[in-house]
Amino acid sequence: MKKFIDGRKETFSILQQKIDPLDKVVWFHVASLGEYEQGLPIIETVKELFPSHKIVISFFSPSGYENKKNSTFADAVVYLPLDTPSNAAKFLNFVHPDLALFIKYDFWPNYLKELQNRNIPSLLISGGFRKDQLFFKSYGDWMRKPLKTFEYFFVQNEQSLELLKSIGIENVTVSGDTRFDRVSRQLKQNNKLAFIEEFLNNKECIVAGSTWPEDDILMQNFINEAPSTVKFIVAPHEIKPEKIRKLKNSFSKRAILFTEKEDAQLSDYEILILDTIGLLTKVYSYADIAYVGGAAGKTGLHNILEPATFGVPIVTGSNIENFPEAIQLQKIAKPLYCSEFPGI
Repeated sequence: MKKFIDGRKETFSILQQKIDPLDKVVWFHVASLGEYEQGLPIIETVKELFPSHKIVISFFSPSGYENKKNSTFADAVVYLPLDTPSNAAKFLNFVHPDLALFIKYDFWPNYLKELQNRNIPSLLISGGFRKDQLFFKSYGDWMRKPLKTFEYFFVQNEQSLELLKSIGIENVTVSGDTRFDRVSRQLKQNNKLAFIEEFLNNKECIVAGSTWPEDDILMQNFINEAPSTVKFIVAPHEIKPEKIRKLKNSFSKRAILFTEKEDAQLSDYEILILDTIGLLTKVYSYADIAYVGGAAGKTGLHNILEPATFGVPIVTGSNIENFPEAIQLQKIAKPLYCSEFPGI
C-alpha cells in the first residue's frame, strides 16, 4: 500500500522530466505485470511502426510497476493516478497521446471520458469479457457508458464479441490473445540457466510457479513425501521475506533460496525457492511437470501459456472457469499418467 500511494506522488514529476510538450506519444495502460507481458508484442510493434513516437506505460499495481519501472521498451513508466476528473485531465495534459491502448481490462471512467472529450482514440487490446460482469447486468448502464467510449475493441474470443454486441457495441473484432504471441517468442530465445542445471543435476523436475498460500498448502505434503529422484523449484507469487521464510520452513527437505545460491553446492539441495522476479518463464523450460498457482483459491489462475509453450504437462487448481485458455488446453490435452515419470 505504501508503494501504491508513494509511487503515485512521483507520476507527474516523471512525466515532466521525460515527456516534452511537443513529443508525439502513444500511451499504454496495463493493470499489472501479466498485462504488461500481454501487451509487449503490441508495444514492440508500435515502436517499429512509429519510431518517432515516445511510449508511455502506466501501471495500476505495484507488482507490475516495481518490476518494470526501468523497462527499455518505454520512454516513461509511471503509476496511473487515481481515477478522478482532475487527475485524468492533468495526466493527459502531460502525456498528450495520439493514441491510448488499454490491455485486457482496467477500465477507468474518468480517463476514458477525458480521452473522448479530447478526441484521442482509445483501443482495447486482448479484451476478455464474461457474462457475470457489470457491463451485462440490467443495472450496469453506468459501467456501459465509459466502455462505449472506446474507438475499437480487439477481443480474445467469440464469447466476448457476442457479449459486447448484446449491449450495442459493434466496433469489435476477434483478434485472439497476444499472450500467445508473447510466449511463442520465448522458444526462440536462449532459455539456458546454468544454476538451474547445477541444481537439477540431471534429475526430474517439478516447477511450482506463481504460487499463493493455498497452493503451497497443497504442495507441501506432496513435496515432503516425494522420492529423492525428483527436485522441486518453487516460485511464489509474493516474495516478501517473512512469507519466503515461512515457506522454506514448511519443507522437511533441504531447501535453498535463489538469493542464497552463491558459493552453495546447489546439487545437494532438493528444493530451490525463487525469491526473485523474472526467471520463471525460462525455468519452465526445465520442468517435467508444472504446477501453476492461483486456481486453488479465488486469486485467479496465473499464466499457464508459459509452461505450455515448452510442451510441459500442467497441473492447476479447479477454479479455471474464467480462464478460457485453461479450459481449451484441458479439452485437447493428452492424459498424463504418472508411470510416464518413474518415481513420481
